[in-house]
Amino acid sequence: MSYNTIKEKFTKLFQHEMSDEEMRKFLLSLTLDKSTSIESIAAAAEVMRNFAIPLPIDERTRDRAIDIVGTGGDKIGSFNISSTTSILTAACGATVAKHGNRSITSKSGSADVLEALGINLGLSVEKNAQLLEEAGWCFMFAQNHHPAMKFIMPVRKSIDTKTVFNVLGPLTNPASIKKYMLGVFDKVFIPKMIEALRINGATSALVVSSSEGMDEIGISSITYASQLKDGIIKEYEIDPQNYGLKIYPLEAIAGGDAKENAKIMLNIFDNSATEAQRDIVLLNTAASLMVDGLARDIQDGIEMGREALANARAKKKLKQIVETSNKL
Repeated sequence: MSYNTIKEKFTKLFQHEMSDEEMRKFLLSLTLDKSTSIESIAAAAEVMRNFAIPLPIDERTRDRAIDIVGTGGDKIGSFNISSTTSILTAACGATVAKHGNRSITSKSGSADVLEALGINLGLSVEKNAQLLEEAGWCFMFAQNHHPAMKFIMPVRKSIDTKTVFNVLGPLTNPASIKKYMLGVFDKVFIPKMIEALRINGATSALVVSSSEGMDEIGISSITYASQLKDGIIKEYEIDPQNYGLKIYPLEAIAGGDAKENAKIMLNIFDNSATEAQRDIVLLNTAASLMVDGLARDIQDGIEMGREALANARAKKKLKQIVETSNKL
């Protein structure tokens, strides 16, 4: 199917102009595998974002903001790396407009751990925009921004195989931002996702998948990456050892439920976490700062992250977010 055909069909889907059986048949035609086209991902993402309730921010904030997000689905069972990274990145001076949801394939999704930390996720979209302005960070809870998913989700859940919806979440940020640090569960989708971001207006992005299939930059081996900068896409590999970091087994970054993962985040910000927990957050923060333009490269970003931890800026940023979100 062409881009416009997929766009037309997804528009019909989101306008609730399909019966459940028609929805099911359409979604099954978009099973997620190596043959999934860039056009189907990009067109679906465009429509889903068009139907989202937008975060009401000005263009200056929109141009400045970055999302740090993963597709999920890696089944590794790590702690909430992207959520921890998002707050450390904000502590380094970035404006982070994070988009996410509750757990689907793990014990603790972004919403679960942030709620466990005391962040108020029940803010109106207007108050959430205010949180972004005041604290330099906000969390756009997917269920508050994508009302059309209420009637699509039951049909989606009735399908055993993965569909294009399994990668749409990170591409449908309701703030319509232009900078992304995005992880995918399989490296085969890296070129598709980076191109979909480019088609949908991203100006700076990094899409990663570790060799173990994590939707993050890993610290057990190399991570495959594709970067969009100045309209050019470049592929390369990220090896933690090239930045003076050690290699650790996957078990070293294992997580648990929301309460346990919240404790790991607090330990990282208190400088009492394990080296593995700290280093994987430093590495992902460094890449985020590079995409944002605040760091020259990953090495520079690592040093910025280290300084923010050493000076307790990350701990102070989390405190600011919690207090501001509950005050608004």
